[in-house]
Amino acid sequence: MTDDMTISSLVLGTMMFGTRIDEDTSYALLDRFVERGGVWLDTADCYAYWASRSGHGGDSESVLGRWLAARPGVRDRVKIATKVGAEPRWPGAPAWQHDGLSRRAVRDAFEGSLSRLGVDRVDMLWLHKEDRTVPIEETVDALAELTADGSVARVGASNHPAWRVERARAHARSSGAVPIDALQQSATFLRPRPGTRPNAMHAFGVLDDELSDYATSHGLEVWAYTPLLEGAYDNPDKTVPDIFEHPGSSARLDVLTKVAGEVGVQKGQVVLAWLVAHGIRPMLGGSKLDQLDAALDGVRLTLSPDQLARLDAPL
Repeated sequence: MTDDMTISSLVLGTMMFGTRIDEDTSYALLDRFVERGGVWLDTADCYAYWASRSGHGGDSESVLGRWLAARPGVRDRVKIATKVGAEPRWPGAPAWQHDGLSRRAVRDAFEGSLSRLGVDRVDMLWLHKEDRTVPIEETVDALAELTADGSVARVGASNHPAWRVERARAHARSSGAVPIDALQQSATFLRPRPGTRPNAMHAFGVLDDELSDYATSHGLEVWAYTPLLEGAYDNPDKTVPDIFEHPGSSARLDVLTKVAGEVGVQKGQVVLAWLVAHGIRPMLGGSKLDQLDAALDGVRLTLSPDQLARLDAPL
């Protein structure tokens, strides 16, 4: 477990900042996150092109850049993670016409990110989604240039299969470069039906058993997006996505409800505490201060060994 995981395991996802979440609300969320000891901020060069007027990303990074500029000294209190590879080449471009992960694409995208963020380095650069049109070795070499000059501290892979992560790490090790040391995948307490996925854009977006085993065996940090299923655990107006509807989910929801009652908290807070207990860093993309406060409280819950065993038991 990394030192910053011990201090604050929750990641504040800023995907909708500047589009569906206005600037004042974005600033309020960022301020509260830092006030309560939050460390990691997650964004991407493509956020959020589907909700922007231009059809391109960049709004989230730009809001973060303005917030950093308006808060002297705060850069030393937070860590910034951004992603490259999923920005559409033109408004409305299909997924196979996104920028991708060629050497030039990585360099150009990252330069744009630094400009919008108003910084000269980031603490984590993610490969947003795999690009099989480019040899993974070319992508790794591009990342190596950025870690070598100090503009990137760590590199991670999001929405990648285990075999390509291993191939990337092997090439980095053989060339003396900084290897991928983190994975970002969709993960929550419930498990999707085999053969389904929560995000149609990302064929390898779920933290499956193979990726989980790979991360544990090789000491990779794991970040979990959509851990709360957009509020479906606690909001009666939200429904659990169809991909989680199977007999195993009924058993898991039953024990989750019981444990939440014992602790006296929301089911979603137990989900966050359960993820942290398994060494997984959950990400929150909420738009309200009370959601952020509840999540920060959730990751700091300590579940008993008995409660963890019962949560782990259902299939």
